Amino acid sequence: MLGFLRGRRRLLTALLALACFLMFGYALYTQYHDHLEPCPLCIFQRIAVVGLGVALLIAAALPLRWRVAGNGSAVLVAAVGLAGMAVSARHLYIQAQPPGKVPTCGAPLDYMWEVLPATDVLRRVLTGSGECGRVDWSLLGLSMPGWVLIGLLVLTSAGVLANWRSRRTGWSRP
Repeated sequence: MLGFLRGRRRLLTALLALACFLMFGYALYTQYHDHLEPCPLCIFQRIAVVGLGVALLIAAALPLRWRVAGNGSAVLVAAVGLAGMAVSARHLYIQAQPPGKVPTCGAPLDYMWEVLPATDVLRRVLTGSGECGRVDWSLLGLSMPGWVLIGLLVLTSAGVLANWRSRRTGWSRP
């Protein structure tokens, strides 16, 4: 089956993008159906998942002859995926801290965007706060940021492999 998909770069990349949008859909489901409010780091992970989906759609849509940078699509997918993985890893680190080590809950994200410069908002969010250290959902012993990290790792790796142009063989099909 891998050989079948390897020759169909666009199909595989589009399926990976669909998986990203399904992950985002599940996050919305847990928010609105299960009433799990996302913390600021969760929101940034959602942005990264959707961003990865968009990067994968761009990679799937571009004909090979339009790629000026050669492996530009693969690099874009890798950059967005790695940024999302960094946010997920930071969230897991905050959740692993013992009680009392994580600062108390901060201001809501929408309020911070209104009153603070973007650099201060990013710094405060990535520092983490009490709501980011709380684990409200887990599956098989992993919290949601752990599953997001695994999902981003798999989807990013597959997206890069599907779109990376080998100098020796090139792409087999558009």
